[in-house]
Amino acid sequence: MRAIRGAITVSENSEKEILDAASILFKTIVDMNDLKEEEIVSVIFSATKDLNASYPARAVREIGYRYTPLFDVQEMDVVGSLPKTIRVMIFIDRDTPLDQVNHVYLRDAVKLRPDLLKGEEK
Repeated sequence: MRAIRGAITVSENSEKEILDAASILFKTIVDMNDLKEEEIVSVIFSATKDLNASYPARAVREIGYRYTPLFDVQEMDVVGSLPKTIRVMIFIDRDTPLDQVNHVYLRDAVKLRPDLLKGEEK
């Protein structure tokens, strides 16, 4: 089993912004890691306390993942943390070598883990 991390920021606390960003983040991780739905064990989303207009996991349901376990949590409120941020951890049933897992950080979230960015994302 492996876990794939990712994050994305939004410009405002709106249902559309949250769902669009969560969808982009999830689809990008799926594409960059060539994931099949049956390999995804579960998905956990977190959102900073300034994002409460929608559940990010709802975007994955709307894509069509009916049977994948999804969970949303509010991120710990740490002074100085990046605002308006959605994070995700996708657990997969695969033995991909750790250095070949493609973690995805988009928009201002690239600041969170520049050490994990590959290629043009830097």
